[in-house]
Amino acid sequence: MKNKFIIAIATLFVFSLGCKSDSDYLDIKPTQVLSPELAFSDPTQVLSILADLYNRQYDYPRLTEWVTFGDFNESFYSENGQYNNYHGNSTWGFRGYRGPDVGGRPTYFWTPWDYTYIRELNLFMERCATATALDATTKASYIAEARFLRASYYLTLTQYYGGVPIILNSLEFDGTDVTSLQYPRAKESEMYDFVIKEAEELKLLLPANSNTKARATKGAALAMESRAALYAASIAKYGATTPSVSLSGGEVGIPAGMANAYYTTALKAAEEIISGSAGAYSLYKKQPGNLSENFAAIFYDKTQNNEVIWVDDYALKFKRHGFTQVNQPRFGAEEEEGGRINPSLNLVQSFEKLDNTFAPLATNDATGDYVYYTNQQDIFAGRDARLGGTVIIPGSSFKARPVDIWAGVQLANGTVISGGERGAQKVLPGKTVPEQVVGFDGPINGIGNTAQTGFYIRKYQDPAIGSGQRGVGSAVWLVRYRYAEILLNAAEAAFELGQSSVAAGYMNQVRARAGLVVPLTGGDITFDRIVHERRVEFAFEGQYFFDLKRFRIAHQVFDGVALSKTDLLSNLSKATKRSTQPYALLPYKYYAPGSPNNGKWIYKVDLSNIVTASDNWQLGNYYSEIEPDILTRNPKLVKQPNQ
Repeated sequence: MKNKFIIAIATLFVFSLGCKSDSDYLDIKPTQVLSPELAFSDPTQVLSILADLYNRQYDYPRLTEWVTFGDFNESFYSENGQYNNYHGNSTWGFRGYRGPDVGGRPTYFWTPWDYTYIRELNLFMERCATATALDATTKASYIAEARFLRASYYLTLTQYYGGVPIILNSLEFDGTDVTSLQYPRAKESEMYDFVIKEAEELKLLLPANSNTKARATKGAALAMESRAALYAASIAKYGATTPSVSLSGGEVGIPAGMANAYYTTALKAAEEIISGSAGAYSLYKKQPGNLSENFAAIFYDKTQNNEVIWVDDYALKFKRHGFTQVNQPRFGAEEEEGGRINPSLNLVQSFEKLDNTFAPLATNDATGDYVYYTNQQDIFAGRDARLGGTVIIPGSSFKARPVDIWAGVQLANGTVISGGERGAQKVLPGKTVPEQVVGFDGPINGIGNTAQTGFYIRKYQDPAIGSGQRGVGSAVWLVRYRYAEILLNAAEAAFELGQSSVAAGYMNQVRARAGLVVPLTGGDITFDRIVHERRVEFAFEGQYFFDLKRFRIAHQVFDGVALSKTDLLSNLSKATKRSTQPYALLPYKYYAPGSPNNGKWIYKVDLSNIVTASDNWQLGNYYSEIEPDILTRNPKLVKQPNQ
């Protein structure tokens, strides 16, 4: 069913609703323009229209826009055109994007306000209901799927803006009275209530089929409900810490007294999935002998992957992306292209040790001397296996090719010999023949598309041969909901409801999959633990951004103050640990003939000289700005707080 659905996208026709094919993805272009009546007279074409509506769901991050994966100092943008993100004005705009002021206003990045999409969903449901070419069962199924897409998009809008107008039918302008098209903003709580209500109704209408990934199912509806209720609950509870981030009409902000009811709903929805009533979902555990690769495979293995609940799917013949092409390790890669996202040391050191403790990576011993490693990977040994499934570390491999990450040769007297190009060669002291002194994957400060932080991204990279080649691309799917989120949603909700032992049980399932086999007890579960677990499990999946917002901790994490090395390496377990600049961890080959450490590896913590700004999250950043032209067209809308 999934493959038929993707193929249906390729038959898409433009019709008067304004739906159009996505020219970035599709190989087959529409050749006809059909009236609504004609379009809805053919079941195949109706399916094509529905497929297009699926295709237009808004996602953050997006596999087609690699920069959406690298913000909030979880990584460094290794591309010359992106270096402006790290210097100049560091105040983030209302959409959370750090960038310089342009014309006196912050640079913006996220723009999900799209009521054309909502109108077309409403029109689809209305026209589907009267389509004589569809049987009753198909009609009900398609309308339920469109309702799910509409609720999902309203949830997205709520995550960005708080309350927005809820419009559930298509609106027509009569040519005279524009006020009939102007709706006020709903309360933020009403937005979440709407999504929860829709999910409760849709779970009875959608199939309980865990094998369906690209279309709406009972599992997807319950996952949406669990996420929505959890977000509403945390905003109600933690929004009290930022009272100025609210509006008197409730369009932004949720009363604290509503928190427990939302937590209860979140836990109930999660436990419905856990119970199996929505289908046979479970954690992905196909490669128990290699837990890091097992974690990476969640995002590229499409065969009997019971962890994945709902995705934006891809197929090479019809819809593909170039995420691997622009982010794979460059050395030996197809067309020697890639390397744009370099995960930061800030993120890498957050993966805890297997004894459930937190510690920076050991670069120096108690005397201040370097720690010497025989193998590059040794510094990362004994840590959460999700690290290797999220980040490509020095000494590891991708597509059966070793990465070649090292910044230079360190002499015994402290001198560093390096080069300004990948794989540069120099003559070392006591030798006469040039030899390699820097990795073919870098890092080289300021040389784009190399591992400037000492790391490449691993999550969402496609190991298939040819996936990094132009004209071929990747069909790796974008995961929107997965079972690990359901377990961690249940853990968080249970903790907030005073059920710490229950929370520990759910969290331990996720942690054991990552090799953290020493169980946490109820007494170990704290707010910091909840936030940390989500950060390392969902790195580069967009969750960190929304967690920072709903927990109201972003202004503490990004306080505008430069991050010293001491700051970087301390308080690793704290949810509010400061992270205003992205740091690097650079490997060097030690050269001291006659020394037992000759040829071993040392590591240095480094901050690129490109990074001159310190990110400063303003209270106004918690909600996206409603653009002035939108406010002008609809005077019933109220501005955001601090706008």
